[in-house]
Amino acid sequence: MTSYAQDSFTVVEVSSNSLAAAFRLRGDLDYVSAEDLLTVVTARLRQAPAPREIRLDCAGLGICDSTGLSVLLVIRRRADAVGTRLHLDNRGAALNRLLDITGTREHLVAGRDGVHSS
Repeated sequence: MTSYAQDSFTVVEVSSNSLAAAFRLRGDLDYVSAEDLLTVVTARLRQAPAPREIRLDCAGLGICDSTGLSVLLVIRRRADAVGTRLHLDNRGAALNRLLDITGTREHLVAGRDGVHSS
């Protein structure tokens, strides 16, 4: 399992196999921590075989600023490039509001076939 911890943010890979890799996020996804999430998830996407899906458990996510949102968009793009589906699970009201305000909800939570994912 891969994990990264910082004072205000942690990302822990809680399960991983060829079908799915699941990460638990805790704390603020912001300018300070966003690059760390990108590094951990990108490393997993580069492992062969790439998982069919990446699941980010956002239940413990605090704030998500513009840098955090940008990294989520980059992760989505990198996942799409290797045929992996991204899921943002257990999104809180603040994250959903950010996705709605920025017009990114459809892009981040709809699967490649247009069906909404969790």
